[in-house]
Amino acid sequence: MSPPPVLPSGVTGEHPGPHRTAGPFVSLRPASPAQDGRQLWWLWCLPPGLMPPCIPQLWLSFAPVADTIAQHFGLSTEQINWLSLVYLVASIPFGVVAVWVLDSVGLRWAILLSAWLNFAGSVIRSLPCMLTSIHDPFAFLLGGQSLCALAQTLVIFSPAKLAALWFPEHQRATANMIGTMSNPLGLLVANLLSPALVKKEEDIPVMLGIYTIPAGLAFLLATACLWESAPPTPPSAGAAHSTSEKFLDGLKLLARNKAYIILAVCFGGGIGIFSSFSALLEQVLCVNGYSDEFAGLCGALFIVFGVLGALALGLYVDRTKHFTGAIKIGLCLTSLVCVAFALVSQLQGQTVALAAICSLFGFFGFAVAPVAMELAVECSFPVGEGAAAGLLFVLGQAEGVLIMMLLAALTVRRAEPSFSTCQDGQDPLDWKVSMLLMAGLCVLFSCLMVLFFHTPYRRLQAEADANPSIQEDTCPATSDPSDHAPHPAATL
Repeated sequence: MSPPPVLPSGVTGEHPGPHRTAGPFVSLRPASPAQDGRQLWWLWCLPPGLMPPCIPQLWLSFAPVADTIAQHFGLSTEQINWLSLVYLVASIPFGVVAVWVLDSVGLRWAILLSAWLNFAGSVIRSLPCMLTSIHDPFAFLLGGQSLCALAQTLVIFSPAKLAALWFPEHQRATANMIGTMSNPLGLLVANLLSPALVKKEEDIPVMLGIYTIPAGLAFLLATACLWESAPPTPPSAGAAHSTSEKFLDGLKLLARNKAYIILAVCFGGGIGIFSSFSALLEQVLCVNGYSDEFAGLCGALFIVFGVLGALALGLYVDRTKHFTGAIKIGLCLTSLVCVAFALVSQLQGQTVALAAICSLFGFFGFAVAPVAMELAVECSFPVGEGAAAGLLFVLGQAEGVLIMMLLAALTVRRAEPSFSTCQDGQDPLDWKVSMLLMAGLCVLFSCLMVLFFHTPYRRLQAEADANPSIQEDTCPATSDPSDHAPHPAATL
């Protein structure tokens, strides 16, 4: 049998097992070029790189053509909103289970279960168009969306875990960025594909069938190709110590970690705002005369520029380790653009301005997502990556439910004539108050983050203590040298 491969900044010694139990840090040694290629292969072959684009396609496939879907199936605007909102609701209780699966059962089984649930949900939601005997299509649409929502919780938490287990410290932020940003690529597909496919009601069955194809492909690839959750030897000292705390003990440490709680509340609020923005964009714009195609274009620009921003910021923080400064500046710039959107979206004929604002909203907002995932792990180490990143998303989904329901509740029907292009057959909604509230919440979360969030980088410090050769790269990560002093695990 050939000797085990050596990963970048790899380690010698036996594989610590799926639970990564605590023990002394093993020594680091340089990587071989061949193993660099193996890591990139895993990044794209593991469905943390394949599943995230598939799941958001199903989540937001209805939102860009909400009015046509409502007319075809005889649904109300509230029912259409629930087809998106169910993703946020279902992920709150099941998200805790998903965190346990990632940290205790392993990455492989989390991805497999996600692929199976997602494919089953995509088939179920297509049944109302395949079987004429179905008299309550909403039940099947909501049921299918619910299964896909459960699948999302298993895969959306995985990039931080994948980056920690398979990548050395100088590549983790970039790997996390690629895994996290593959999720918005699915949103991009939905924003472009749904308006392109659905020109009239008769096109809806074709749209549902096409969205089933990538879900089926991901199901086949995950079932046939996934054999490992972690490499034979950890790529870094932090990976060797991954998930060293038991699940419940890790949750207790997080509950006592002031920095983590502030990050979870503020970044979770950002997740809720972005989820609401993605789900409600078409309804907000059609009221003032913008077409579904333009709303889809704005959603696409929102995502494309978001991926570009995340790429630039991910590479920057990988080199500098300035996680805290990057996320604070990014949130402040996001708040300014959110205020601009709240004002300009209420005007007619501002296509260029709206396209530019949506591009900047994505560029600044999406950029902080992978940084926040890395920062969650840094400030909570040695709590498992699944718990640290997963609970961030669970709280974000809970806040998203409240924000989305509150924004919808504050709308009122316009009785006077308007330029509305909405096709749901009802008087258009007035979103002015809702959009101003969304901007206000964005500013509030940014201010809380800037004023109250401070943390040392515990994982980087632990790796520097285990290997003095990386101490020089780690110490400049914060402006306060005391941030790198030893601290009790995951407390503040």
